[in-house]
Amino acid sequence: MNCLVVDDSRVVRKAARRVLEGFGFAVREAEDGAQALVAVREAMPDLVLLDWNMPVMDGLQFLQAARAEHGMERPLVMLCTTENTQERILQALEAGAQEYVMKPFDAEIIGGKLAQLGLLRDAA
Repeated sequence: MNCLVVDDSRVVRKAARRVLEGFGFAVREAEDGAQALVAVREAMPDLVLLDWNMPVMDGLQFLQAARAEHGMERPLVMLCTTENTQERILQALEAGAQEYVMKPFDAEIIGGKLAQLGLLRDAA
């Protein structure tokens, strides 16, 4: 399984990488939605862990562009953000995100979401 972590914070990308590699994922990184779109075109990941607020192209813009290009099913997208209003969550889900995680996150939270998405075989 492979994941593309998209966040403008190097610290967040590093933390997410550590968690995801702990679950057996191969991880690539992108600093913004524009870089992420290029990365998805080069090699479709199983999952995109996506921040909302980024320069150049934000997470929602990436999600809309990726869905227009690749459809609603691939890649699986888990928004991981500080945006926590019901309106923002609904906006992301309507745009095609399959899951939504609030920052800060930990391995237990990410593992639970991965299991819900069917990406972990041995999760509870």
